[in-house]
Amino acid sequence: MSDGERALGGYSPDAGRNAHHAGAPTTIPVPSLLRSLLSDHLDPGYAAAAERRRTDPSAAATRGWQILAGLLVTAVFAAAAAQATSVAPATQESRQVLATGVRNAQQATDRGTARRDALAGQVESDRRERLAGDQQGRQLLADLDVAEFAAAATAVHGPGLNVTVTEASAARDLSDVSKQRVAGSPQVILDRDLQLVVDSLWVSGAEAIAIGNVRIGPNVTIRQAGGGLLVDNQPIANPYVVRAVGPPHAMNDAFDVSPGLQRLRILEATYGVAVNVSEADDLLLPAGSVREVNFAKEIGPK
Repeated sequence: MSDGERALGGYSPDAGRNAHHAGAPTTIPVPSLLRSLLSDHLDPGYAAAAERRRTDPSAAATRGWQILAGLLVTAVFAAAAAQATSVAPATQESRQVLATGVRNAQQATDRGTARRDALAGQVESDRRERLAGDQQGRQLLADLDVAEFAAAATAVHGPGLNVTVTEASAARDLSDVSKQRVAGSPQVILDRDLQLVVDSLWVSGAEAIAIGNVRIGPNVTIRQAGGGLLVDNQPIANPYVVRAVGPPHAMNDAFDVSPGLQRLRILEATYGVAVNVSEADDLLLPAGSVREVNFAKEIGPK
């Protein structure tokens, strides 16, 4: 096809003209879109651009820089992958050393706690033996028992309530968590939820409360640290078990309409948290840690 025919969209000026019409005036042909689509598969603008790239030296230089940049990026990623592979064994070894150190420290802490409890029991036995001999000593022991019970310094047992809260899924090991609950997040139960449950149990008539194996006392705090919960600076794990010693039936009726249980029911319906409240015939709560009080101020009416 000639250039003239291509310019006319693939239409030949002499197409269909016989000898009788050879001398007739030449009409301006109408380009055929269908014939152009069938014969020209590339837009002229694309062809012109390709020709410019082929003849322009700067385009070739640009392609060269692009290839060089691609090779450089590939080399950087390859070096990073090689470095990660080379340091992986050392990282794993360091992690194992740290884990071993944590386990050893935990075992030493457990041994120290057991020795402390044994010595405290021996001191308590000697003190009672020395003070139980006269009326004044017995009165001092009675007053001391009341004070130690108020400070959660003595182990107690008796009937009460078990409140078990189970996350829908185990929480991940996070370096930090937000105080805002997010749908789908594995961290649902926060410190303020357990604080409200404990407060509601006190109001419901509880005489002693423990979360897990940690007794709740005057100096005990419930805090959130990273992806876990700390009670008296001791981590507690999912499921969270709150035990309260007191009159079980009266506590159950009062706790059933308390703000603490209402919040747990909302979390149960919204995030799939499992909440179980049950009465128990005999609960054993450990003694809490006693800390030295440097100063105190009495509040309220005297």
